[in-house]
Amino acid sequence: MDEELVCVTVQSKADEAEADFSARLIDFWTHMLRAYKEPFESVIAESTEFEKVGNQFTRQYLAEESVLDLLEQEMTTAGIDHEPIDRDDTYSRYEAVPPEWMQIEH
Repeated sequence: MDEELVCVTVQSKADEAEADFSARLIDFWTHMLRAYKEPFESVIAESTEFEKVGNQFTRQYLAEESVLDLLEQEMTTAGIDHEPIDRDDTYSRYEAVPPEWMQIEH
């Protein structure tokens, strides 16, 4: 049975350019892939587009609950802000479909 997924919404710094935020996310996920290959595989999908909320950009990821503590720890260390994670608001893998979501290659 597939594990349910939880949404993690990351946030740019106030007034940070989309390209700069994107570059920081690429660095973060590259670090996660290199340092935590197996847990990284529990991050299943990302939203296909950044969303503008006030003076910040956001991007969403769907991940298995088992990797959330590590993600929060590593995001804090990397300076990646995120909205509070609601572990009770879950999704199935079947909800992570185009055009809103793209599967992460592992």
